[in-house]
Amino acid sequence: MPPVQPMLAKSVSGVPDPAKHGGLSFEPKWDGFRCLVFKDGDEVELASRNTKPLTRYFPEVVDACREQLPDRIVLDGEIFVGLQGADGWRLEFETLQERIHPAASRVDRLATETPAGFVAFDLLALGDESFMDRPFSERRAALVAALGHLDGTGPCFLTRTTEDATEAERWFEEFEGAGLDGVVAKPLGAAYEPNKRTMLKIKHERTADVVLAGYREHKTSTPEEPLIGSLLLGLYDEAGELQHIGVSASFTAKRRAELWHELQPLVCDVADHPWGRWNEFLTANPDRVPGTQSRWSAGKDLGFTALRPERVLEVKYDHMEGRRFRHTAHFKRWRPDRDPESCGYAQLDEPAGYDLTRILSTDTGGES
Repeated sequence: MPPVQPMLAKSVSGVPDPAKHGGLSFEPKWDGFRCLVFKDGDEVELASRNTKPLTRYFPEVVDACREQLPDRIVLDGEIFVGLQGADGWRLEFETLQERIHPAASRVDRLATETPAGFVAFDLLALGDESFMDRPFSERRAALVAALGHLDGTGPCFLTRTTEDATEAERWFEEFEGAGLDGVVAKPLGAAYEPNKRTMLKIKHERTADVVLAGYREHKTSTPEEPLIGSLLLGLYDEAGELQHIGVSASFTAKRRAELWHELQPLVCDVADHPWGRWNEFLTANPDRVPGTQSRWSAGKDLGFTALRPERVLEVKYDHMEGRRFRHTAHFKRWRPDRDPESCGYAQLDEPAGYDLTRILSTDTGGES
């Protein structure tokens, strides 16, 4: 019964050698909302990674679970939204985020306009039996037996797996084109351990030279002890305009204080800044521009201090979501040798397109 915290993963660099871990099962790393499904007859509950309920936001997933899953089952998986793109279907995390809305009328409308799916990748219980103490090899076999009837058309899916590290390497390279986040490896002999980093995750990591365009102060910053919270980053587009592409954060307290003093000579009036034209956005945030509110940031102070775009830094990032970094970028170093105007989108590595439906297909080509 809920609440149950999901098992977690720790990051590793590169696809690990299964022989060094007593055997591994690899699977795609989905870019959605982690979700535990609890089903008992017609009663279905969807729980998030932090055990909060997701049930009301995804009525179409609840209906699909009632129709497609065994009568009594508890599953670990991911809720996702896929949309048609130029190269086929791909995951769209921003569209998925829009599904979390307080208005029931909007929830119902989006359930039809941008329906979500659920992909299962672990089994916690089936009928009266708990599988959490069993090794993953047994859990996977039971999961395949329980969900083997799914035909790959959704809305409920069974993730593909492989024990072949070479195949996992191929997935890591190719599946990013469909919006996936990397690869997960699970020790075949490991039990399901809630809130423990038992799994291994291999995520894409790249670098880019970006323009420093502003900063936000840390929530603990005071006039007596000012601290940097995050750096606002930009890239120049094809028209020569500086676009907001994300933030860099995760500095030590000492470095936050040092950065604040280092950056003061660059402070400028926002009216003289390339982003000054965005002042007109007061409550809406159609382009995710800095300093504006959305339903995700309601109540938060999103004001920022504008800096003359004269400094370049190198950051690490995993992948793009449209024209922005999907996650917070990590500061690597300053690049005094780079001209800010030379920092554009052309430097970014774009993965080749890949159709999400091929990943969700039941034609697994020998995978388990």
